[in-house]
Amino acid sequence: MGAAGSEGRERSHWGWGHADRAADRKALEALAPELRSRLGFGGERIESPVPLDAVTVAPSRLRPPAGFAAILSDAPDDRIRHSMGRAYRDVVRGFRGRFERTPDLVAFPAGEEDVRRVLELCSDRNLAAIPYGGGTSVVGGVEPRVGRGYRGTVSIDLRRLSGIAELDDVSCAALIRAGTLGPDIEDALRPHGLTLRHFPQSFEFSTLGGWIATRAGGHFATVQTHIDDLVDSIRALTPAGPWESRRLPGSGAGPSPDRMMLGSEGILGVITEAWVQVRPRPGHKASRPVFFPSFGAGAEAVRAISQSGLDPSNCRLLDPLEAGTTGAGDGSEAVLILGFESAFAPVDQQLALAVECASDHGGRPEPEPAGGEGDSAARSWRSAFLDAPYLRDSLIALGVLSETFETAITWDRFGEFHSRVGEAARRAVAEVSGAPAAGEGAPRVMCRFTHVYPTGPAPYYTVLAKARRGSEVEQWDEIKAAVSEAIVSAGGTITHHHAVGRDHRPWYDLQRPDRFADALAGAKRAVDPGAILNPGVLIDPEPGSPP
Repeated sequence: MGAAGSEGRERSHWGWGHADRAADRKALEALAPELRSRLGFGGERIESPVPLDAVTVAPSRLRPPAGFAAILSDAPDDRIRHSMGRAYRDVVRGFRGRFERTPDLVAFPAGEEDVRRVLELCSDRNLAAIPYGGGTSVVGGVEPRVGRGYRGTVSIDLRRLSGIAELDDVSCAALIRAGTLGPDIEDALRPHGLTLRHFPQSFEFSTLGGWIATRAGGHFATVQTHIDDLVDSIRALTPAGPWESRRLPGSGAGPSPDRMMLGSEGILGVITEAWVQVRPRPGHKASRPVFFPSFGAGAEAVRAISQSGLDPSNCRLLDPLEAGTTGAGDGSEAVLILGFESAFAPVDQQLALAVECASDHGGRPEPEPAGGEGDSAARSWRSAFLDAPYLRDSLIALGVLSETFETAITWDRFGEFHSRVGEAARRAVAEVSGAPAAGEGAPRVMCRFTHVYPTGPAPYYTVLAKARRGSEVEQWDEIKAAVSEAIVSAGGTITHHHAVGRDHRPWYDLQRPDRFADALAGAKRAVDPGAILNPGVLIDPEPGSPP
């Protein structure tokens, strides 16, 4: 019922984004020698993904009941496309045609009444129900890995619940349906001179409901960094009935129902719409890179800027290796990309003050460009950032493991934390890859700050290593476990903006208080007594309900 997005282009059944953007063999052959030259590994052999028509899956255990033919599908194509997110392990399995777990049915509700009927069906027949937005989860959040005891699984695709239902330009707010994709939100707001100003890397293929369910982080580095900061009220449907909060600019009336639904990852209800804050589109922008002799020196400058009250829209610090790999630098220096924007006034003065602060901490600003955002470092990094998911698909074909880990830590602990996590990652990747820990052919472990706060940064680690062909998932699992253990044991969060899902569960359980888990279980019991909603995410089903 839907391989194509709102623009009509077909989505890849295994990789990132649009199928027509995937590199063909000729492009991969051209990339291979450059890859070996840059990394010292990869590209020795080029593999091809298993085409969709060659994928086989187990027969569905269910058939659409009478009266549900218009909204339920058991077609293999639909089931395959809703079987996994887009983590490295998902993409590798899809590349090799390994779709071991697929939902038995895929629901395409056109409105809340359809959602209500699907949830009622799941409750009556003991079927696990998995809300599905854009399918860009990188933590196993939409995978039908639900354990025993359910008679089947239903993926609830919300793409037909899309569009802006109401615009309040007096209060600068919009009521947006949960299945609306990022570009469609911006296209609808643009004629009004407005923007939601939330741009995660998955922006093109992710939805408002998915952002809310996963507490997604946007592209902007300070102030309103997460979707949490933009939500005024949420409406969801639960097996026990509707969940809707009152729309207010703020409230001190007890624990917030919106805060509970934010980050709930589908275990409390299916989000159907939300009132969110919008703002005038920015017309004034300026950016400039600053170079530092070391990542540590740059971190001190970023700390000062984050505590200055200047609030840059971009404050990304790249370590020398990441700067060199992405073309933002030559690999000998760390690079800080500073940017400001405003809808109301020029931002040159704020940028000048931030650059001066960075210079006071040993930074070397790039000579001021002739025109606004024209600096090459920012352009190179931005291009690499947007193309990274597509490049990851190419790297799989070329035998390179590419994965990321993101976290957050307070400034006073950052130095020791960064050292421990970086060392754990390098050691684990080298051991699993059978590669030298340093020198030619060694795995690459890089770091950048994605977001910064007055109290600490959000480091984002990227790993590039030689893949063990055919065993990439097992290789990934070993690396993931070692780095996640280091992150949590060193005091960081297991996730800053990628959610918990099923992949982060072991370390999330260590991070959150046990009593909070009990409270969350009580909330779930009240709205989902049969434990049908996304089992295995955040908490386990309670004794007496299906496992």
